Amino acid sequence: MPPTPTSYLPHDQGPRLIIYAQTFHSPTGEYHSLLPLLTSNSGLTHLIIAAIHLNSDPSALTLNDHPPSDPRFSTLWTETQWLQGAGVKVLGMLGGAAKGSYERLSGPTSQFEAYYAPLHAMILAHKLDGLDLDVEEETSLSTITRLISRLRTDFGPSFIITMAPVATALIPDPRVQPAAPRPTLASSPPGPNPLHPSLPHLSGFSYAELEASAWGKEVAWYNAQFYCGWGDAGSTQWYEAIVSSGGWDPQRVVLGVVTNPANGAGHVGVEKLAEVCRALRARYRDGEEDRFGGVMGWEWFNTGMGTDEDMCHVLDIVPDVDVVAAGWVSVLGRVLRNRLPPVAAQQSKSGAGGGFGGYTAEQIRQMVLPKQQEQQRNITQTQGGNGQTDTSSTTTTTDRDTKWPEETVASLVSLGFDRRSAIAALDATDGNVDLAAGFLFD
Repeated sequence: MPPTPTSYLPHDQGPRLIIYAQTFHSPTGEYHSLLPLLTSNSGLTHLIIAAIHLNSDPSALTLNDHPPSDPRFSTLWTETQWLQGAGVKVLGMLGGAAKGSYERLSGPTSQFEAYYAPLHAMILAHKLDGLDLDVEEETSLSTITRLISRLRTDFGPSFIITMAPVATALIPDPRVQPAAPRPTLASSPPGPNPLHPSLPHLSGFSYAELEASAWGKEVAWYNAQFYCGWGDAGSTQWYEAIVSSGGWDPQRVVLGVVTNPANGAGHVGVEKLAEVCRALRARYRDGEEDRFGGVMGWEWFNTGMGTDEDMCHVLDIVPDVDVVAAGWVSVLGRVLRNRLPPVAAQQSKSGAGGGFGGYTAEQIRQMVLPKQQEQQRNITQTQGGNGQTDTSSTTTTTDRDTKWPEETVASLVSLGFDRRSAIAALDATDGNVDLAAGFLFD
């Protein structure tokens, strides 16, 4: 008798299981089909097609190196419709390691419209369910909020907008004393502190500030990259630090990993990864409600085929799978997508809006230092589209070191605030004195 197929939760319930796909053909031109994700009953909830680039010619939008309408992608777009028909949401990814897309959207209205128009047309033409904003270049928060606002206006409330920061972007910098958090309603959970700088990352703006704004509510979740020296998915420590010390809601943070050592530094074997996912799912549950955001893997075509250990574990757990890549997803699907019995409500470790919660500043330093060293060792390594090749970071300041004019800082100090809080507020508001004062008075 054949084995009974695994029964999963509905796609819109439980932790997410996400795969990015960027490499669609082998060097000899063979197409890497996505259909095994369906035929293997993998439990996939979301597929993200990468990477969309806005090039110098506004009309020359490309999916990797070719127009999305190129015949080479005809099978891809047919298969994405099959996935959507089975309930999987299909998103596009804008940006990645190739810089320039967000810079081109940062200009005056006429420039923004010129570059946005082909992106809008592509989303419509290929019936994408959402867009993942992978910002790996120095970008202003106003550029991101303008894009989010336009996407929401044009595509409505069901359109999924996600972001893909590196994990350090969600952890407060322990070198800077926490500033007082903005107040929150008693009925709302504490969130990340917009006045506290994060650890260095790639995007140039504050994700905590975005999350605290009206436009943060339009971001469905964050596909955080725990690899290439920017994080570690080999234990629960980094994820728990984001929730506990950063103040992030675990439902809004997805654990991002590389699915093959060739896709970037920091690969975690699937057996170990399944253990981490099982622990995080158990840790972040409240009765019948799953609060763990889920897992994303970069990327599809060579998933699970980088080590003998991964392939053996996949075939041990899913012996009848035809494609190892789909088996890798299925291994995680059986951990994340099955229905679990209710449990008693658990005590949250979430910090109160950007303090260090359950982690001390020294613990964060010790956690981050090895990853920073790894990131420096691998910084010149060519990564996949979602991998990192840039070391740009947010600016952190001390009492003696600030990029803001002294008279600007003094104007806030004269209102009765200490200098460190004044500098943190200016950092969080890109130097807007009125907005910084409003944060501090709140």
